[in-house]
Amino acid sequence: MAVKVKINGEVREIDAPEDMPLLWALRQELGMVGTKFGCGKALCGACTVHVDGVATRSCSTPIGSIGESEVTTVEALGQTDLGRALQEAWLEEDVMQCGYCQAGQLMSATALLLRNPEPSARQIDAAMSGNICRCACYTRIKSAITQVAESGVAKKGKANA
Repeated sequence: MAVKVKINGEVREIDAPEDMPLLWALRQELGMVGTKFGCGKALCGACTVHVDGVATRSCSTPIGSIGESEVTTVEALGQTDLGRALQEAWLEEDVMQCGYCQAGQLMSATALLLRNPEPSARQIDAAMSGNICRCACYTRIKSAITQVAESGVAKKGKANA
């Protein structure tokens, strides 16, 4: 059965059952491998994408549930000012070690700053608490998010984020 989904601004037709997790539709059917498989139970955050701007675990989201919503993946992150700013801050703060969780971390951070361009330290902790980093880069992740929030990019860029 073909399912139509708007992904990164483009309507894609995917020949897959409606109960296929969005993660597998992205990776196996579309070759979009930036979104990672972590736990398969929506607990680690490695598979985070946006569905209408909301951080969503793609491993537990059936593709048939997407409907008219728009899915944004890490592949499109650098196309926005906010996404580029976060990617640059990640590099400046030397966040990555193994890097496996970073796509999900970046997607959760983006969703946070879209929702709240000036989060407190406590709000950053709460928003990022569902994303696990085996390398324990939490302090650097928080610093990168804080850097972008303080830069004002999220405030200015809500319209083009």
